Amino acid sequence: MATPKKAAGKAPEEPDFDTRLERLEALVGELEEGGLGLEAAIERYREGVSLLAGAREQLAGYRKQVEELTQGVEAALAPYAGDPDASEGDSA
Repeated sequence: MATPKKAAGKAPEEPDFDTRLERLEALVGELEEGGLGLEAAIERYREGVSLLAGAREQLAGYRKQVEELTQGVEAALAPYAGDPDASEGDSA
């Protein structure tokens, strides 16, 4: 059975944050154990740096989402203008 082809020009799917973190932990373990040749250690280090950069980018995106959601909630909870039950000291 043939596998479906990916759309032309579409980048391979990026690993999620947890997958990146697990791989980073595995790489750190390999490097800490020693026993790797110089080239292998540098390759693991290079992969780790790339994974870390991607994880930081994902975290920045998640942070932005949380900030946007929080702003939406705060706006929804703010009393409407002229609300007789809201006092001037209330700031939701």
